[in-house]
Amino acid sequence: MKMKFGVLAGTIVAVMMGISGQAMAGSDAEQLARMADPDQWPAPGRDFALTRHSTLADINTKNIGKLQMSWLQGTNALRGHEGQPLIIKDVGGKTMLFMVSGCPAMSNCNVVQALDLTDPDNPKGVWNYVKKTDRDESAVPRACCDTVHRGGSFADGKFVYGTLDGFVIALDGQTGKEVWVVKYALPEKGETITPAPVIADDKVIIGFGGDEFAARGRVTAFNLKDGSIAWTCHSTGSDKDVCLTADTNKANPQFGQAGSDLGIKTFPGEDWKIGGGAAWGWMSYDPELKIVYYSTGNPGLWSPAYRCPDKTHEECNNGDFDNKWSMTIFGRKVDTGEAVFAYQMTPFDQWDYDGVNENILTDMDVDGKKRKVLSHFDRNGFAYVLDRTDGTLLRANKYVTVDWAEKIDMKTGRPVKVREHSPLERGRNVEACPSAMGGKDQQPGAVDPKEPNIFYMPTNNWCMELEPQERTHTNQGTVYVFANVYMYPEKQGTTGKIKKFDVLTGKTLWEIPDQYPNWGGTVVTDGGLMFYGSLGGDFRAVDRNSGKIMWSRKLGSGIIGNPVTYKVGGKQYVGVYSGIGGWIGVPVTAGLDLNDKFGAIGATAMTKAANLDKIPQGGELNVFRVYE
Repeated sequence: MKMKFGVLAGTIVAVMMGISGQAMAGSDAEQLARMADPDQWPAPGRDFALTRHSTLADINTKNIGKLQMSWLQGTNALRGHEGQPLIIKDVGGKTMLFMVSGCPAMSNCNVVQALDLTDPDNPKGVWNYVKKTDRDESAVPRACCDTVHRGGSFADGKFVYGTLDGFVIALDGQTGKEVWVVKYALPEKGETITPAPVIADDKVIIGFGGDEFAARGRVTAFNLKDGSIAWTCHSTGSDKDVCLTADTNKANPQFGQAGSDLGIKTFPGEDWKIGGGAAWGWMSYDPELKIVYYSTGNPGLWSPAYRCPDKTHEECNNGDFDNKWSMTIFGRKVDTGEAVFAYQMTPFDQWDYDGVNENILTDMDVDGKKRKVLSHFDRNGFAYVLDRTDGTLLRANKYVTVDWAEKIDMKTGRPVKVREHSPLERGRNVEACPSAMGGKDQQPGAVDPKEPNIFYMPTNNWCMELEPQERTHTNQGTVYVFANVYMYPEKQGTTGKIKKFDVLTGKTLWEIPDQYPNWGGTVVTDGGLMFYGSLGGDFRAVDRNSGKIMWSRKLGSGIIGNPVTYKVGGKQYVGVYSGIGGWIGVPVTAGLDLNDKFGAIGATAMTKAANLDKIPQGGELNVFRVYE
């Protein structure tokens, strides 16, 4: 059945779920109305479910050959962009585009621009904003990895975003004037903000990065009206700090429950205080269940023996030292932060398989039963499917080459690790696939909710050698890795692949290999197309059925941003940021020595192997439309 306003888990439109206007009020109702309008791109993933799907079909497989550049806008930064702009209607009677730059230096750190799209081929700058006071220069060298930015969110007339040096700022969408400013993340403790917030239930919910600087992860909900704190929940520490209750993991007690402070007990000594678990990725939200979903990063220290007082691989992986709740998918009640469920994907992480990748919400038939699910393509190389009401694990299939684990035990949810590929002892060099950059890093995939089990995923195809080193300090705010990492292509000449992947069967339906890594996201449309960009600078449109590249244009720099599509003045547009950067691009943007194969925690070797040093720098927003 075709839906006029989109489908559940695409826009999660309230009227389709039978929710009354009275029951769905405030920022949720406002945003759901915007998400029901395909002409807008009103949230980072277009909708609460992070589907990155658009029902627009004006640009399609028949006319894609006529797609041409319409306009471009500089971003105020050479450094790369891992986010996307927002396109919002009725901002003071105008359709507006909002964009945020990266942070090459505090003088032009996280510049916000607001463009009037009334004349859609010739946008006009209305205002721009950069915070001028109380900036913290120490945030730039403490940003791992690279000073990127993943965008803002919009509701109640406010554009809300975070700055690298730890401010959460709400700006008036019409004027760019500050509505409220809150200091949240603390660079001196290793905390820097690169993620986009989610606005849900009249709250701005956001985390930060910093695992490689011994930060202690937490997520905070600020009241949208005035920036006051509604709740804060940590990733490590006591049950109270982590917001666990007697009902957390009630359906799956094997995942761990409240009662014994696992967020303390599963670390040696007081290492939980510097235990990582930062939430620097994407957040999704189900407004019917009133649950917000996000995942946490690695437990900080890459030399894993220090996170387990025992000496053998078997002893460290028996569950006593899982370093909870790092590497965990959380489902939290949006009003209180209480954890409905917490599923740890990589207990006692030995590879830096940060779990922060997006949790995409769809409704699908699983083994003959209709389920509300979330799908998560993790850095560790497994694609997980969970029941998003209670965290029950339904699938865990490998989507890239994985040798560190045989499989995921579906009863316990734990990986069956392979000793040969598990680094533990200091000075012992171990090979493992995927590399620490993961089968996929934060670059988000897309799904059409009408095909809720079929995902269009950017993937990395690299392995690594990892050799744990001696720990020299335990100070927050200082590089806290202590491992030599060398990354290399799994197959020479291919470092990235876009895949059409079925999360239920674990089968790849088609794939597009690339000389360059795929560090940008994807978008799928009802025009039969999937858009994505490569780090080589190629922006492409693909026939989503066959996997054939239908159209490609070389942009001014590598692409690590996420495409968006919108419609103004009766014309559909597609846009994407260009500008090399991110962990994979930081050797270029920071001018590192590519002969140091361990530089940037292994990124220099991959930069050299993929010839990324030949890609020019420069941040731009590139916008295209069909010219008949």
